[in-house]
Amino acid sequence: MLLPDPMHSRQNLDEELSQRFIALDPAGYFLIKLDRQAGELVAEHYGNGVDERGLATDPDTGEVLSCRGAGPRPPLAIYRGSSAKQLGIALTERVGGQPLSRLDHALYLGRELQKAELCLIEGLEYVQD
Repeated sequence: MLLPDPMHSRQNLDEELSQRFIALDPAGYFLIKLDRQAGELVAEHYGNGVDERGLATDPDTGEVLSCRGAGPRPPLAIYRGSSAKQLGIALTERVGGQPLSRLDHALYLGRELQKAELCLIEGLEYVQD
């Protein structure tokens, strides 16, 4: 009798969970990158609104933000750190308010920062989920 492969089950569960509805954070979103030359994780914070349908909108125009081809928008802030912990603390413990307002968003960022740190250490390509 073959036992179920726990890795396969975990991957299936992760893919299933990635398909659920996610409420957007009205405080904005982050693009996470690696600066290999500096040995740092980089988190760019972008602002957005959220319309009545739950779609991200440009805070200046109210237009729905496109995932493709809309051109670069300037980040509101850029956070840098040599570890996921350092960057996570900068995002959640800063004086004057945090750049995120939802607990699920904070948990997501923590997972992504850990993944990005591992890619930085191991020299792997990082792709944000």
